[in-house]
Amino acid sequence: MLAIIGGSGAYDLSILDVCNKRVIRTPYGSPSDPVITGVMGGGEVLFLPRHGLSHKIPPHAINFRANIWALQECSATEIIALNAVGAINSRLVPPDLALPDQVLDYTWGRKHTFFDGNSGIVRHIDFTNPYSVDLRARIEDAATSLGLDCFTNCIYAATQGPRLESAAEINRLERDGADIVGMTGMPEAALARELGIPYASLCVVANMAAGRGEGEITLEEIERNLVGGIDNAFRVIEKSVTL
Repeated sequence: MLAIIGGSGAYDLSILDVCNKRVIRTPYGSPSDPVITGVMGGGEVLFLPRHGLSHKIPPHAINFRANIWALQECSATEIIALNAVGAINSRLVPPDLALPDQVLDYTWGRKHTFFDGNSGIVRHIDFTNPYSVDLRARIEDAATSLGLDCFTNCIYAATQGPRLESAAEINRLERDGADIVGMTGMPEAALARELGIPYASLCVVANMAAGRGEGEITLEEIERNLVGGIDNAFRVIEKSVTL
């Protein structure tokens, strides 16, 4: 069953016919919200808002382990994660869609693995390609069939947050090869890989990264750009269910 993780601006799926909500208790604590089961595009899907329905949880405080574990408990077989990002690459502008194929992790202090030594099991996962090739291809096909451009083969830089980055930090990320920057891409992708769940990130460009646009970045700008971008992302996800 496809699971969708909603990011900033995607706290509920308006195109989802909700069937039930399930409160999940995990060995790692409580997930961000109850897991919603519903029907979309003729198929049954799961939905979990990463920050909670009221955006009450900041990026660094999200219980990523509980979220991914809860989706597995609800029989998720693949995950599409929605992420709001800033554009570093000048080829991207709000509210473009981006489909990263690589990630750079600059986060720290987060519970980033299920194999933390407490279970007595150590496992080293292959993370050469952080995102599912097959799932990414399906998302790209869905976007193409809808006539929507989706910037592919790009690198997602995951930063700690909740503050936005400085212009100097963005310059560093660009030197490292990053095209987009966000705060929630890791350790989510790695945790899904540890549980063997195919995972892909569909990103909505909410703003130009620091020093890449005109003036300071405002919350009003981000929210305005997310409106159209999230709508297109929902359309792409709905289409991907039928492919």
